[in-house]
Amino acid sequence: MSLQPLTAVNCASLVQPGFSLLELEGDVYLFGQKGWPKRSCPTGIFGVRIKKEELKLRAISFSNNSSYLPPLRCPAIAHFEPHDGSPECYLIHGGRTPNNELSSSLYMLSVDSRGCNQLVGDVPSARYGHTLSVIHSRGKSACILFGGRSYMPPTERTTENWNSVVDCPPQVFLTDLEFGCCTAHTLPELTDGQSFHVALAREDCVYFLGGHILSSDCRPPRLIRLRVELLLGSPVLTCTVLHEGLAITSTIVAPVGYHEYIVFGGYQSETQKHMECTYIGLDDVGVHMEPREPPQWTSEITHSRTWFGGSLCKGSALIAIPSEGNPAPPDAYHFYRVSFQKEQDGEASTQGCSQESTDFEDSAPLEDSEELYFGREPHELEYSSDGEGDTYNEEDEENESQTGYWIKCCLTCQVDPNTWEPYYSTELTRPAMIFCSRGEGGHWVHAQCMELPESLLLCLSQDNSKYFCLDHGGLPKTKKVLNWIGF
Repeated sequence: MSLQPLTAVNCASLVQPGFSLLELEGDVYLFGQKGWPKRSCPTGIFGVRIKKEELKLRAISFSNNSSYLPPLRCPAIAHFEPHDGSPECYLIHGGRTPNNELSSSLYMLSVDSRGCNQLVGDVPSARYGHTLSVIHSRGKSACILFGGRSYMPPTERTTENWNSVVDCPPQVFLTDLEFGCCTAHTLPELTDGQSFHVALAREDCVYFLGGHILSSDCRPPRLIRLRVELLLGSPVLTCTVLHEGLAITSTIVAPVGYHEYIVFGGYQSETQKHMECTYIGLDDVGVHMEPREPPQWTSEITHSRTWFGGSLCKGSALIAIPSEGNPAPPDAYHFYRVSFQKEQDGEASTQGCSQESTDFEDSAPLEDSEELYFGREPHELEYSSDGEGDTYNEEDEENESQTGYWIKCCLTCQVDPNTWEPYYSTELTRPAMIFCSRGEGGHWVHAQCMELPESLLLCLSQDNSKYFCLDHGGLPKTKKVLNWIGF
């Protein structure tokens, strides 16, 4: 095993605990950036490149028929292999938005320009810290969702416990992707809800390892095996609770072979990181676990109170730890690549996700299912020979202190930083702004000052259409936007 430090090239501010790394058709993407997407990358999804000990990100766009995908922290993510003509894709459920809302949306993310039907049907409630797995039984496939946390029910929330979270009920949600229907199953063996656990699937079985039970504040070293038979009529679920598991949460799972993994990272108690490495193999008999020698951690990693990261395919992982020092370092995190097997010639690719165990503020859950596609234009996906291309550079972003949320955007601007209150549901601590394309360089205007209805504001935020403020003609200038809002 080896540990390699990485230098984040003008992109460290985008990485945060709870981000996800996804691998689609050999390309690697970072999802769940810090904050809302900016103009240089409106999708909030970045291609990942690790080369010569440098970590670089590159903006990725969506195809025209895609829905909007907000940056989500700590969602449940499942990888769906291509089958029967369907493209390789990821299923994403739940998670936390930059506005501290919890999402109940189910998204399908794929690299495909053909398009396909939207997912429909009932989906589990808004939550975070849960898992989503794909199982195969009798020639059919389905998704298994389990665990997670959410805010207390609205009828139980008071001023004192408004931000309190609880474990979701210990139900197993089974989703048939072919017909888009979801059913909830209550099993007697599952008596407690849990979050930030590991889920590993093989054929018709899912193994749940570790996790944190909030009601008793414990990390039981248990292992749960869930078997699903997709019979005609109704599925049959069988659950077995084992006790030779690991007491871990928010850990990283790095695949090293066919249904073989190295589990490391995360936490084994509230104040202690999980520094050991464990090999886990799944076969027809069951699950096998063996301790493995961890890499020689640096002093920064050993003494850091927190760490997070994501799995990398072919036996690698990306980890990050907060930077410390006085004065504060320019980058918020130090990055490392961990390799668990001999590296091949060429560059490593990246995939996976990590979860974060923290509480957060208010939520307004969403209720829908979406489907998104990446564009496959050559200029978007191919790197130039020197590896630079149009690599993301955080210095290219407009300085918010200069652009300003509190500027006088027009002659009749009524936004006062001393008296301002949120007007749109998407606003939290700053007023929503729209970029007017008229004039040299354009200018920013407050959506409220332009009297934009919320439906139009959301449309303009999700679309690449140009907008002209009231002083320059008003209304979006593309038919697509007008159709979207029903004009």
